[in-house]
Amino acid sequence: MTIAFTLSVAPWPQPLDPLHSIGLSAIVATIPLIVVLVLMGGLRKSGLVASVCGLGSAAVLAAAVWRMPIALASWSVLYGFAYATWSILWLVLCALWLYNLAVSTGSFDKLRQWVQQHASTDACVQAILVAFCFGALLEGSAGFGSPIAVTAFLLVGLGLEARKAVVIALLANTAPVAFGAVGIPIVALAGVTGMDVMKLSAMVGRQLPLLSLILPMYLALVVAGPRGLRRSWPPALVTGVSFAGVQFLVSNLWGPYATDILSSLVSIVVLVAFLQVWKPGKNGRFSESHSTSAVAEDRLFSGSALSAWAPWVILAVVMVFWSLFKVSALGQIPMRIPVLHDGVYISLYQKPYSAIFTFQPLATGTGVLAATIIVALWFRVRPRSFVEAGGRTLRQLRVPGLTVLFIVGLAYLYNYSGMAYTLGAAVARLGGIFPLVSSYLGWVACFLSGSDTAANLLFGNLQVAAAHQLHLNPLLLAATNSSGAVAGKMISPQNIAVGVTTVGLIGQEGKVLQSTFWHSVLFAGLLGLIAITQAYAIPQMVP
Repeated sequence: MTIAFTLSVAPWPQPLDPLHSIGLSAIVATIPLIVVLVLMGGLRKSGLVASVCGLGSAAVLAAAVWRMPIALASWSVLYGFAYATWSILWLVLCALWLYNLAVSTGSFDKLRQWVQQHASTDACVQAILVAFCFGALLEGSAGFGSPIAVTAFLLVGLGLEARKAVVIALLANTAPVAFGAVGIPIVALAGVTGMDVMKLSAMVGRQLPLLSLILPMYLALVVAGPRGLRRSWPPALVTGVSFAGVQFLVSNLWGPYATDILSSLVSIVVLVAFLQVWKPGKNGRFSESHSTSAVAEDRLFSGSALSAWAPWVILAVVMVFWSLFKVSALGQIPMRIPVLHDGVYISLYQKPYSAIFTFQPLATGTGVLAATIIVALWFRVRPRSFVEAGGRTLRQLRVPGLTVLFIVGLAYLYNYSGMAYTLGAAVARLGGIFPLVSSYLGWVACFLSGSDTAANLLFGNLQVAAAHQLHLNPLLLAATNSSGAVAGKMISPQNIAVGVTTVGLIGQEGKVLQSTFWHSVLFAGLLGLIAITQAYAIPQMVP
């Protein structure tokens, strides 16, 4: 049953070209994005300052250029706040609560020791195991920035400098993102485009594995330069091949739901097994290790190892259960946003713009909370300690939480005002090279929203519309939106804000963005090249 608050008024039509020049209108539409990028990346302001200024500039443009009624603009921002609070911050709060609980019980320190024992003391190998493999497990289970906060802290505990740890965590949190949070981005893309979820999963699964293959080696290069890559390329290659192979097979044969979880678990097992036979030697060479002794075997499968991995295995199992049995769909309460629901007319699509906030008591965040409670029972945590861990999490999220609210509010205003569609329509006029640029549309959308899911909701339909206009395969371009979005996640103020919470860098988000920006541009370009190759050279890759 839908709770309705809408008023019976004629919808406001979004002006697609308010300045009567699609190029000029598109340039003006980029101003809020430029404001956020310049403040954070150029002037090194905090994510909170950048997001507030970005929202302010978007509000001015929405009212003065796009002529959006103030009531509609206000409700669109409030709608964004509601989405950010329940769909994102609730999940991040519970995931960081689990992390703080793991720290207080000593489990996290045991995980750090386990990594040091079984991934050697080599920083490149540790970054691959922690940021890429373990981070993908967290992304597949929870997503929405929590993998960055957890893996960055673990990397700092292993000896990496705090800012570099966050950068490595952000870089690693790309290839798994489209299948994150038990496949929600692909499911959302199927919902907004009307396409088959299996075909979208397969198409994305024929793009991202190439990035997954090279990403571990790329991380080694960023951690220690060419010398580090020469020293650690064998485990990096083994990890990339195992992860990419499983990612391809599961996404094509099973669907998006468990792709990240299975890929990460297989890559962890394969990498750890490989490191029992080979260890990094001097001068970039690898020599045989004798760590396959009974003592090492005991360390590998000891009770300490079980204690180290228990919180994260429990999280993965609970979230797979949550997905398979569609627990989050139970007890949904749809609420139409006052004034906004059907109060905006999308000129590009010639249809009213719905605005229904679906409150899900058993949302993904609640599933993470259930896992956290199970972990507390597993470790016999006292109720007082459990509550204290939650309070510590709330304090950590005060400033990052506000950043998330404002940046998601900006994304919703950008969408409902029509600025997003103006930008997309202008880019769609590029013609035959659009598949290359298609990746950057997803990149921009994820930069704004911090979520591959939101990026698909924002531009998924636009990609399909552009495909029909240009006589390209709509399945390819819809999937490319999701694939390209993974590159934008590392520069999203929302994810950077969450990522710095655990390593003492709150307020230094601008420096982190400056370190990740060009990596992000490069990754989006690579995925665009993959898309344009699939469009023209090897169209047989499209299901």
